[in-house]
Amino acid sequence: MTATCGVPAPTRSLRLGTIDRPSTHDPRNQAPMITPTKEPVGSATPDVTISGANDSRKNRTREMQLIPEALARAHMHDRLREAQEDRRSARLLAARRMQRRAERASLRARRALAMAVMH
Repeated sequence: MTATCGVPAPTRSLRLGTIDRPSTHDPRNQAPMITPTKEPVGSATPDVTISGANDSRKNRTREMQLIPEALARAHMHDRLREAQEDRRSARLLAARRMQRRAERASLRARRALAMAVMH
């Protein structure tokens, strides 16, 4: 299989995929990741099997389906917390208002008593 110039003709080789252009999009057909031999034993996670990939894919899709529910729950939790803080601050303002009113009433009573004792 040489061309006329003595240069070998290009052969169709097994084309490896890249990150941008994977050879396949189906994780079941992709080769499992292997740990490099120069890494110490136990430093990396073990190789993923196809059943593990299927399980993780199922969990991932289940988690993705539950994301809006989790967001809504967090949003409601924040709203409840804000409402409790608003109620607490409203009670505090009302208590301060009543305290000022009571102090004014007390001063009026003392003044009236002092006027009655003086005359």
